[in-house]
Amino acid sequence: MFIARGGGGVQQRQTRSRPLCRTWKIEPCGPDLERLGASLKIALRVLAGLVLLVVTLAAAALAWLAYPGRPGASHALAFDGYILLPRHGFLNVLDYMNVEDRWLFVSGASAGSVFRIDLGAAKPSVTEWRGDGRTHGIVLGGAQDLAFVTRSGVNAVDVFNPSTLAHLARIPVADDPDAIAYDPKHKIIYVANGDAGLATLIDVAMRAKAGTIALGGKPEFAAYDPVSGLIYQNIESTNELAAIDLGERRIVGRWTVRPCESPTGLAIDSANRRAFIVCGKNALLVVFDLEHGRPVQSLKTGFGPDGVAFDAGLRRIYATGLAGNVSVTAEIGPDLYRNLDLVSTHFAAHTLAVDPHTHKLYVGYASLGVSPRIAVFSPTLH
Repeated sequence: MFIARGGGGVQQRQTRSRPLCRTWKIEPCGPDLERLGASLKIALRVLAGLVLLVVTLAAAALAWLAYPGRPGASHALAFDGYILLPRHGFLNVLDYMNVEDRWLFVSGASAGSVFRIDLGAAKPSVTEWRGDGRTHGIVLGGAQDLAFVTRSGVNAVDVFNPSTLAHLARIPVADDPDAIAYDPKHKIIYVANGDAGLATLIDVAMRAKAGTIALGGKPEFAAYDPVSGLIYQNIESTNELAAIDLGERRIVGRWTVRPCESPTGLAIDSANRRAFIVCGKNALLVVFDLEHGRPVQSLKTGFGPDGVAFDAGLRRIYATGLAGNVSVTAEIGPDLYRNLDLVSTHFAAHTLAVDPHTHKLYVGYASLGVSPRIAVFSPTLH
C-alpha cells in the first residue's frame, strides 16, 4: 500500500506484491505456472485412466486364460466333458499325450508328472507319478510292461511300470530329450534330443543307451512307420523330414517340407504312405508323400499348430495349437484333403491324442490358477 499526501488530501494506490517466482527467477511464473498446473492435472487424470484400463484388461485377460469355459460349437465334434487332473502350483503346462491300450498317458511338463487315465473305467480315473525334471514324451516299450518318459532339465529317460507307475530305472541322455518313439522291429526306444541336435537310442531289454545318431538340425516330433520300419523325424531348424533306419543307425532319406516353416507335429498314414506335418510359423498342415519325398497339399490351421493326430478309421486329421483351437481335416483320398471345421478350445491347448478304437479325441488344456484338464470329444458324422 502506497500513501501520498498533497493538497488534495490523502491518496491511496493499491499495489500488488511481486510474486516469489519472479523474485527467485523461477520459470514458468504467474499465469504460465497456473496453466502448467492445469495441464499436469489433466495429464495425471489421463495417466490414471490408462493405468485403470490396463489393469482391467490384464484382469480380464487373466480371467480368460484361467477359465476354460466350454469349447465352441462344431458340426464335426461333440463335446463330452472334461477329465480333471491334479493341480500343482499356479501354472500347469501339459505336453505329449498318447493312447496306449485302455490308458491315456499325459505328461504334466511343469510339474514333472506322468498322468495315467484309465479310459476303460465307467468314470475315467487319474493316477499320477511325479519326479524331477520336466516331462515330455511317453511311450510303451513292447510287451514287457515297460514304459519310458523323457525328462528335460535332468537330461534323462526314466523307465517305469505302466501298470503301477513304479519307477524302475533312469538312463542319462544328451541335452533336451523331447519326442520319443518305439521301434518294435529292432526293440529300440528312439529319443529326439532337441538342443543337442541328435537322437539317442535305448536298448529296451538292457534298459541302457545303445548309441546316438546326428540329425543335422533341431528335431521336433518323431513317428514310427510300421510299413517301412523307419522312424520319421521332423527337423524344425531346417524345415526337413528325415527317415531313419535304426538297424543301420543312420539317416536313409531327407527331404524339404516347404512350404512348411518350422515343422512341429507329425503323424503318419501308413496305408496311404502319407505324413501329416503341422507348421508352427506359418500355420499350415502339409500332406507329405513318403514314397516320392514331396508335399502334395497344404491346408490352413489355427495359429501356432503344435500337435497333430490321425484317425485311420475315420480318415480324419486333427491339429491343435497355441491359439486354442482344433483343426478338423478329412482325408478324401491320398492326394485330396478338405478342412471340415475349426473348433475353439482354450488358449495354449496345444496337445492331443486320438483313441483308434472309440475314435474319441482328447485335447490337453494348460491352466492358470485352476486344475489342468483334458477335453473329451466324440466325432459327429454326416
